[in-house]
Amino acid sequence: MDYKKVFGRFETQNEFIKTVSKPTIDGAQKAVLNRKGNVLYNSGDIEGAKRIFLTTGYSDGLVRIGDYYVSKGRDIDALRMYWIAPDHAKCEPIIERLSVIIGTLLREEEDQPNE
Repeated sequence: MDYKKVFGRFETQNEFIKTVSKPTIDGAQKAVLNRKGNVLYNSGDIEGAKRIFLTTGYSDGLVRIGDYYVSKGRDIDALRMYWIAPDHAKCEPIIERLSVIIGTLLREEEDQPNE
């Protein structure tokens, strides 16, 4: 099987889960930032809230962002947020769905005649 052919069409989507170490922020700064993130989230600025929650490592906020992404059909983005949160219970159903999709793609590729 030509895996490059199967997965090559996804190379430009940059859909890998990326984690980074969190900056050092004291408890008071985190609280202020998390409140700001909650205000942004509640006002509909999901991306602004996400930046803050990623910076502070606020798990509950990251899970809410993930839930928002699921509601919009953005499973890969949701998986990133759940993974970083970490809320692996919410990761599992997404991983299972993606596994089925990948399996289907691989079977379809195998069934295609070689060119």
